[in-house]
Amino acid sequence: MRVSFEHQPHPHIAQRKKSGPPKSTDEHVGFNGRVALILTTVVGTMWCAYAFAVLALVVLPQAVQGGMLTLVQWVSQTFIQLVMLSVIMVGQNIIGRTADKRADLTYRDAEATFHEAEQIQQHLKAQDEAMNALLDKVEQLEAKLANA
Repeated sequence: MRVSFEHQPHPHIAQRKKSGPPKSTDEHVGFNGRVALILTTVVGTMWCAYAFAVLALVVLPQAVQGGMLTLVQWVSQTFIQLVMLSVIMVGQNIIGRTADKRADLTYRDAEATFHEAEQIQQHLKAQDEAMNALLDKVEQLEAKLANA
């Protein structure tokens, strides 16, 4: 009786080794996508938030003169929308970079796990060979005992 096991790696492993982790820079976005990325990059900065705040503050005196309703409209429609848009985008950019780093670490962890599994497979193969050698010797001894 021999121990026989042949490790068959999953096809995804070879594909994963070729492609690596997905990156946003790998995406084909075309002209419209590039324009959107440029605008998003520019608007998603604190400098843009500061510029929007200055722009909104330029009309603040007129909003104050217009009364409470005009002031509330200025705060909600002008200041919050202009300034918070950029601030939220900055926060989303930071969160996105963190998520990218986390995804990259997860990819590396998975790759390390695959490597460890391959090492285990090699170790098990070596054990199978050693057990087969022992089983061959046991069979030879049994045959000698049977003949004697």
